[in-house]
Amino acid sequence: RHHPQLANAHLSEPYFELRAIAARYADVFRLAPLMADEDETVRLQVALRVSQRLLQRMVNDPHREVRIRVAQRLPSDTLMSMVRDEDYQVRLIVARRAPEGLLALLMHDVDLQVRQAVAQRLPMPALWRMAADTAPEVRRIVAQRLPLSLLEALAADTDWTVRWEVAGRAEGATLERLARDEEAEVRERARERLQEAMHG
Repeated sequence: RHHPQLANAHLSEPYFELRAIAARYADVFRLAPLMADEDETVRLQVALRVSQRLLQRMVNDPHREVRIRVAQRLPSDTLMSMVRDEDYQVRLIVARRAPEGLLALLMHDVDLQVRQAVAQRLPMPALWRMAADTAPEVRRIVAQRLPLSLLEALAADTDWTVRWEVAGRAEGATLERLARDEEAEVRERARERLQEAMHG
């Protein structure tokens, strides 16, 4: 940190920790050979600093922490190559950063957190397809974002927390039906909104 000019001379040190520290301060154009370093700690430092053109070469790094840094730094429109990464954390970053056009590729991801992130960003009409997701946590997000005209479909959801979300947005006959829901919390929310509508 105090003598960055010494870093270049230590990039080939036999001890990985010294190489990692050197990689943090060395001239950026000297880092390319370390992209294939045997130690992930070194490659991690490299992934934080190399140019984005070189970074693309690290998308298949064997270590998840390195790929996570790559996914955080790559330009969002080049994340296609990481959509099928084996690590859910990498795919989660992709789901949060990728252009909307790529999100549909993660709609059916095996990981709940990834699908939740997709449901928060996916535009219509693709969002409508997530109304049938197996997880109520995902369907709740869909219920928060669907156009009002489509909420009817989720008003009869098997999970009461999804119906509760619908009750917070629905109007007309859908809201009236939820005011008679079998779940007290759903009924209460629907009735409160009906009252507001009457007095508003």
